[in-house]
Amino acid sequence: MLNNPISSVCQHLLTPAGLDEHAITQTMDKLLHKNIDIADIYCQHLYREIWSLEDGIVKEGSHQTDQGIGIRAVSGEKTGFACTNKFSLSTLTEAANTVKNIAVRGQKCTRNKISQRKTPEYYNTQNPFQSSDEKFRIKLMHLADAAARAYDKRVSQVNVNLAAAYEHILICDENYQLSADIRPLVRLNVTVIVEHQGKREQGHSGGGARSTLEFLSEENRAISYAEEAVRQALINLEAKEAPAGTLPVVLACGWPGILLHEAVGHGLEGDFNRKGTSTFSGALGQQVTSTACTVIDNGTLPQRRGSLNIDDEGNDTQETTLIENGILRNYLQDRMNARLMKLPVTGNGRRESYAYLPMPRMTNTYLKPGEQTPEDIIKSVRKGLYAVNFSGGQVDITSGKFVFSASEAYLIEDGKITTPVKGATLIGDGPEVMQKISLVGNDLKLDSGIGTCGKEGQNIPVGVGQPTLKIDELTIGGTKLD
Repeated sequence: MLNNPISSVCQHLLTPAGLDEHAITQTMDKLLHKNIDIADIYCQHLYREIWSLEDGIVKEGSHQTDQGIGIRAVSGEKTGFACTNKFSLSTLTEAANTVKNIAVRGQKCTRNKISQRKTPEYYNTQNPFQSSDEKFRIKLMHLADAAARAYDKRVSQVNVNLAAAYEHILICDENYQLSADIRPLVRLNVTVIVEHQGKREQGHSGGGARSTLEFLSEENRAISYAEEAVRQALINLEAKEAPAGTLPVVLACGWPGILLHEAVGHGLEGDFNRKGTSTFSGALGQQVTSTACTVIDNGTLPQRRGSLNIDDEGNDTQETTLIENGILRNYLQDRMNARLMKLPVTGNGRRESYAYLPMPRMTNTYLKPGEQTPEDIIKSVRKGLYAVNFSGGQVDITSGKFVFSASEAYLIEDGKITTPVKGATLIGDGPEVMQKISLVGNDLKLDSGIGTCGKEGQNIPVGVGQPTLKIDELTIGGTKLD
């Protein structure tokens, strides 16, 4: 691992174009000729591979290289932004001159000597492609395909998708401070279709991390993803129609944290709260959920998909307590919104690429564990629903209203998990639902590394998680009326 990757990143990004730290300094000089509150130069190089295997046949094996520079200047609430995929001093100078013209207010920035910022280390920065070749990628997909087919003879179709990326980031801010990061990311997904007596069902599973491609073969991960996809599909073959009505709902640990992410997490992002469009606006210090809930966003978890050594503004990521025992403590902040709200930066400034502006986004967001066992939580429900996996949903980010489809769910009858059901949708209002969480388990689990979050057209990798928890009352949309 690189304790300070700035030198390596500069050689990778700047040297091939005949640029160096002096060129970055010159560009910042141009950018700061007028009064600017925030300014940064964001350089990125991304190499990505995408592979797919359908029914034992390799259908895709593509690679993509993208690089560019985004230059930003912020004055008050006004932002000037320009981006280019050309690395040259003339292009940088032109972009800086264009961007600085939006500056009309703020404290005048003075020229500084460039300094280098030490980068924390939350994942190995090794190139995920370096220690394996194309044969390894293909073999890995075939391994998952064979595992799915061996699991049950009713498997009729198997699709395996493999994606990996290697990213170099260099950032210079208005204080002439250089920050850098090297970011690997790998992911394997398996989708299967099973058929039995004229019925067809689908199952899906996968995982990934900020690691090398070997991560996916270690500890039989590729095999376990394949077997989990088949298991889910087979359960739905036997599933009955889901009930409709208002019932207690128990959410399993792990991936069901996506509901927390969507229905509550987005509402805690600084931009929505600064603009007053979130239900959590102006609620710092107030009780916004049940006292059983403590919500954390943590970008420092080792190897996790949502982790970053630094955010996309050059700030350290951190563990931020958003809600503590039901009390709202913090919002997620990038630099601009933190400054305008006079609140601390939390290291959550993120962007999809150099072509986009940063905004406050989640990293790995989860509910802290409680004291109850999962078994005791199930036993507390006389009649209800146990939701284990979700396949998709819709959320109004600002209000928190949601509709989520359960891809794996069961009835709870007299304190026991019984019949699998399908077609269940969970319908509610995030903040209201959080008030109805009465029991939180001691079995915190994070997702397997599959989360991708969309906001204003930007998609970024994230992590979610939670322990088993009980919602006393939730509307269930189904096809069976009791």
